Amino acid sequence: MTTERVDALVIFGATGDLAKLETFPALVGLCERGVLDMPVIGVATGGWDLERFRDYARASLEHNGIPADGAGAEKLLGLLRYVDGDLTQDTTYQALDRELGDRGRVLYYLEVPPALFGRIARGIAAVGRADHARIMVEKPFGTDLKSARELNATMHEVFPEEAVFRVDHWLGLEQMENLMFARFANSVLEPLLDRDHVRSIQITMAEAFGVDDRGRFYDRTGAVRDVLQNHLLELLATVTADPPDGPGLAEWQDSRARVITALRPLDPADVLLGQYDGYLDVPGVAPGSRTETYVAARFHLDSWRWAGVPVLIRAGKRLPVSASEVWVTFHGPPRDIFGLGSSAGANTLRVQVRPESVLTLTLVGKRPGAGWQAQSEPLSFSERPEHDMRPYDRLIGAALDGQRWLFAPQDTVEAAWRAVDPALAPGLPVHTYAPGSWGPSQAADFPGAGETWHDPVPGT
Repeated sequence: MTTERVDALVIFGATGDLAKLETFPALVGLCERGVLDMPVIGVATGGWDLERFRDYARASLEHNGIPADGAGAEKLLGLLRYVDGDLTQDTTYQALDRELGDRGRVLYYLEVPPALFGRIARGIAAVGRADHARIMVEKPFGTDLKSARELNATMHEVFPEEAVFRVDHWLGLEQMENLMFARFANSVLEPLLDRDHVRSIQITMAEAFGVDDRGRFYDRTGAVRDVLQNHLLELLATVTADPPDGPGLAEWQDSRARVITALRPLDPADVLLGQYDGYLDVPGVAPGSRTETYVAARFHLDSWRWAGVPVLIRAGKRLPVSASEVWVTFHGPPRDIFGLGSSAGANTLRVQVRPESVLTLTLVGKRPGAGWQAQSEPLSFSERPEHDMRPYDRLIGAALDGQRWLFAPQDTVEAAWRAVDPALAPGLPVHTYAPGSWGPSQAADFPGAGETWHDPVPGT
């Protein structure tokens, strides 16, 4: 697959919420950086024309605090084109073909439900526009392992694997890049991340808000499908993957894939599901629904580097705070020569991914004075979030250039489903929990002997 830049961007579903909230603001960022200099063709069903489409883009920018009369915004608005039509009809793709003209290298971005992926791919192929093209698709990539395989087979009827760019927007977060950079730019840190030095790994994604107006969508999804199978396993891979081989980051995708492929499928005994009180009252939620809004899972990595290190991952809504972080606990010293007890093993690495990007290594020193008393002190590196690049700016820009390392390949997606599928088994108990708590009461004992949950504290 060549990394030659494309000469047109086509967005299917360009009048939807994703375009309004994320895509148009990201495209302005690409224009400001001089990356986007090609037609941007929106394709949607709505009876719109180009002027109405541009008005929608202007409203999106204003909604996101971006002046529509700025240089980047004006450049984007000038690049916009529009094709109106039913995505299930051949005439829509014929109109797109005419709009593309002599442009032969196209990036197609599918901001539509997965049920339309196959029809759109066949429509593109029918007008001879699939060759030398790339296609970006949004998660969910299936709802389990079986459906993920079927979806991949559908896409591969038209596009080879190297042309498919699967979007997990967490891979475009500044905080994820900061984590990767910290690992591989510091020789003092990377050698410590293995089974010889690490006692356990915890990942928490806490959200203080509930499902609110997303009841119908969320009730068909749940926490396992929504965040565990994708965002959180990609975060785990970013923490635990081997450094990429060769020059640059081209092999980083393969490094992450090896970690996720090494995950042992969950044992149902290592899964705890919960649902917050009041979820059943949310509009769109089915009566008596057993959809989980909380999941805790104990994973095992069958790799030489991480064998035997327990990995605890939890995610939930209506928890006390909104924050996501990784907590790595190191083994204690082999001998406690100062009689410190448990405080001798207090070295930790804490990586906050949200709401801010903070990396903290906790060291133990001697408290001043007589005797041998331990004192823990954090060494922190933090970034100012106002300087973050939008994740979709980074992701779309990478796809325009054919850089695949920010995306999820087929083997990674299917391996992630293979690992979490047992958590989707019917009949697993779903425990209720009070909003504002840290999940079901059973969660307190879930980490097992010698381990406790490390609750995120934003801003520290």
